Amino acid sequence: MDLLIYGATEVAFLLASRLHQKHNVTLLCEMSPGERFTDLDVSIIQGSAGDIGLLEEIDAGKKQLFIACSGLDEANIVACWTLKKLGDIETICFLSKADLNHNFSSSARSQYRTRYDLDSVIWPEQLLVQDIFRILSVPHALDVEYLAGGRARLFEYRIWEESKMAGKMILECDFPKGVLIGGIMRAGKLFIPDGRTVIEKEDKVFFLGQSEALDDLAARFFHSRNEVKRVSIIGGGEVGFMLAQRLEVIGVKVKLIEVNAKRCDMLADTLKTTLVLNGDGTDLDLLESESIAKADACICITNNDEKNLLCSLLVKQLGSRRIITRAETMQNYRVFEHVGIDVVVSPKASALTEVLNCVHAHDVNVVAVLEGDSGEVLRLTLPEGYKSAALKNIKLPARAVVGTILHDRELIVPDGKTILNSGDQLEIFTMKEDSEKVRKFFFT
Repeated sequence: MDLLIYGATEVAFLLASRLHQKHNVTLLCEMSPGERFTDLDVSIIQGSAGDIGLLEEIDAGKKQLFIACSGLDEANIVACWTLKKLGDIETICFLSKADLNHNFSSSARSQYRTRYDLDSVIWPEQLLVQDIFRILSVPHALDVEYLAGGRARLFEYRIWEESKMAGKMILECDFPKGVLIGGIMRAGKLFIPDGRTVIEKEDKVFFLGQSEALDDLAARFFHSRNEVKRVSIIGGGEVGFMLAQRLEVIGVKVKLIEVNAKRCDMLADTLKTTLVLNGDGTDLDLLESESIAKADACICITNNDEKNLLCSLLVKQLGSRRIITRAETMQNYRVFEHVGIDVVVSPKASALTEVLNCVHAHDVNVVAVLEGDSGEVLRLTLPEGYKSAALKNIKLPARAVVGTILHDRELIVPDGKTILNSGDQLEIFTMKEDSEKVRKFFFT
């Protein structure tokens, strides 16, 4: 697939580093992108995406996908409009402002659409809110991804000392039918287990399966911990505001701390049941007096990574049972996990997953990116002429777990006896470094 990326931002680098091995990637930027881009197998062109002469010179209209992710919203919008003049190219536009996102993605404005409009709009902060809300709305799960068109899910759970499965081999656990373990995160490293792998306390385990079976799993193994009824939010920016709105809808009691007094007035006037507190999330006296750490979950989502980390460590010291922390950079994302933060979320990671889901290599799709880009859930359709075989007889070139199969519209969570046939759509949990080997295995 021929891709054109506009901008030399961190998002552009993350996309280029993920896509250049499987696709023809061209990077267009107005200034030198720096050494990290030159280490990638991408074509680099300096210039403006609004320069139609330059775009014609590089045959931009013949590209299959254009991703505008520079640091300026208006430049991204103009770039997408300009590309549309050259051909029927799909455009993805990154935006950072709430009002622009509303203008270009609102369904209420669908009557004004033209062929020059943006095909897809990505507002990373909105995706971050959706990710946090999914995590909170499924009790005790550290992360939730939806598979097979929502008919199956992937849950990430931390194994506590009192868990019934702690210290047992996977094959000894009485999991409900239709549940598989795809991967385990242990001591900061993700790996694919087998039936004899012993589940240890503090492991973060990825369970795949049908929704009903995963609900049964939660009832059997994770019922001892209460549902999320009270949430503390530190940071009343766009992410904090939108998250509080969504939590109010499902009846969660919210306390929100925001340092800007004028912003607090707006939040208090707009939110219906949320208690808005004007103060600093690093003020230990405020955290103690308002019992912030006693909430079922504490969410630190200011726009400053260092402050989020400090707030997280403070509420953890005060006894918080569950902490979700925002990391703006992918480097900090990994650092936060190593210092013991329960769940780390990133708008850039959320946006990366969204774009990867838009990029198709023939009939292959990355459904989810997990644990800071360590693991993937691949979706692929077995080609015509594929020789049918039982799953237990298939020797994959690397550790991987076939989590779901769509066969003639029927969803199957497979076991070793399940037969794979041409036309079946598979969703496979694998490591990032092994994903290409797994994909090629089914197409050779």
